[in-house]
Amino acid sequence: MPIEMCRPLVSEQDIQAIISVLRSGMLTQGPVVREFEQSMAHYLGAKHAVAVSNGTAALHLAVVAAGVSAEHEVITTPFSFIASTNCFVYENAQPVFVDIDPVTFNIDPDHIEDAITVKTKAIVTTDIFGQPADADPINDIASRHQLTVIEDACEALGATYKNRKAGTLGDFAALGFYPNKQMTCGEGGMILTDRDDAVELLHSLRNQGRDSNASSQTHINLGYNYRLDEMSAALGLSQLSRIEELLGKRDRVAQMYHDRLSAVTGIELLRQSPVTTRMTWFAYIILIPEHIDRQGFIVALAELGIPSRAYFDPIHLQPYYRNRFGFKPGLCPVAERVAKRTLAIPFHGDMCENDIDQVCHAISKIAKRQTG
Repeated sequence: MPIEMCRPLVSEQDIQAIISVLRSGMLTQGPVVREFEQSMAHYLGAKHAVAVSNGTAALHLAVVAAGVSAEHEVITTPFSFIASTNCFVYENAQPVFVDIDPVTFNIDPDHIEDAITVKTKAIVTTDIFGQPADADPINDIASRHQLTVIEDACEALGATYKNRKAGTLGDFAALGFYPNKQMTCGEGGMILTDRDDAVELLHSLRNQGRDSNASSQTHINLGYNYRLDEMSAALGLSQLSRIEELLGKRDRVAQMYHDRLSAVTGIELLRQSPVTTRMTWFAYIILIPEHIDRQGFIVALAELGIPSRAYFDPIHLQPYYRNRFGFKPGLCPVAERVAKRTLAIPFHGDMCENDIDQVCHAISKIAKRQTG
């Protein structure tokens, strides 16, 4: 059987949860979504959770609730999935990229304050690869300058920063439940916040801008069809009920990779920050030497039956952002160097030891050949 890049862990319990909703006849805006929201808020220790159609929708509505508009700038990281910047460019805000920490690859708090101007409205952080950004200094900066912090925690469900859960480290946070995440709804997302003043607005925005009566034809905001359906919520609720099992399986695979790859010459592994009290492994990333052709490495792995992917190209160097905003290489040198070296290898909780041995043997063989 070929080695898969990733795979969601769907159980019979998950399947039966979806079937139960289908039999109920209530397929959207029903009790399962509300139960999923309450359960996620309880798990994370957040006051409010608002379910939406995907992680990008969660980020976008957090930006709208924060009052970001075309007159504003938003400080963010260039080393992330593109949605963490798109979410405020949708509102025509100007992205301001600051470089990343060379250990965690998260936004570097030491660069944030110098990037603040009178137009700065918010900071969007990303908890990259399952490791939270350094929240305390970021929140201190935001407090001094009256900025909103939006935490993109889509890759870090279950992770902790100084024993506080990812998803509770800013004014708003976003979760995503795509099939490659720690748990899945198929699609699906969630906004977390402790702000009582934002919840009614978020409920309205996800449901076409309707007033507090969800079935009303009165639209008080410019809203969106960002609702989460009951079937997706049922899958999410079922998966959340065994989240520690799912996280434990990913921990096991990550540890086996670490044990086997630590001694491979030329290969570096992700390091955990002292303030990260739990990392939850969205993906397993290796770093290849700077002088190695990464695409050649990917091709060589594929020839041995091992899929791999480059994670992530810097957002400021994506064609759309270069063309619209004029960003150029050299803006964020640490992120640009890291982006040329990172490689995601097969990773999911059901990987067996034989699969891991096969992947590691292939990496060792190619690294030896290309670095020797």
